[in-house]
Amino acid sequence: MNSLTSEQLAHLTGRIRERKARLLEEIRQALARSGQERYADLLGGTGDAGDESFASLVRDVREAEVVRDVGEVRDIIAAEERLQAGRYGVCIDCGDSIGYDRLAAYPTAKRCLACQQHRERTRAPSKYTGR
Repeated sequence: MNSLTSEQLAHLTGRIRERKARLLEEIRQALARSGQERYADLLGGTGDAGDESFASLVRDVREAEVVRDVGEVRDIIAAEERLQAGRYGVCIDCGDSIGYDRLAAYPTAKRCLACQQHRERTRAPSKYTGR
């Protein structure tokens, strides 16, 4: 049961589309930079071990950013599928409405706040076992 007004739904849909476009562009640029850096590495070879280590760290950070962005795009695609199916704004666990304030803060939310908090409590790493 979705309690969003048509204006709220239109606003959130627009935000989702804008974010997806921005993320896809960031991913495209990061991958293009990555290809250029690898080409430069093949031609370069003038740095010392410290330079190579720093360059490796930068590449690792950029790869982690791309992985994070791809994960967010997947969340957006899932939200778009819920929009098309008429299930956007409905908690996947309990079926209650996800409040507009929560969706405005996190447009790809798939759980209401209560279910998300429960999930985080029950799936949180134990402070005693490190898992």
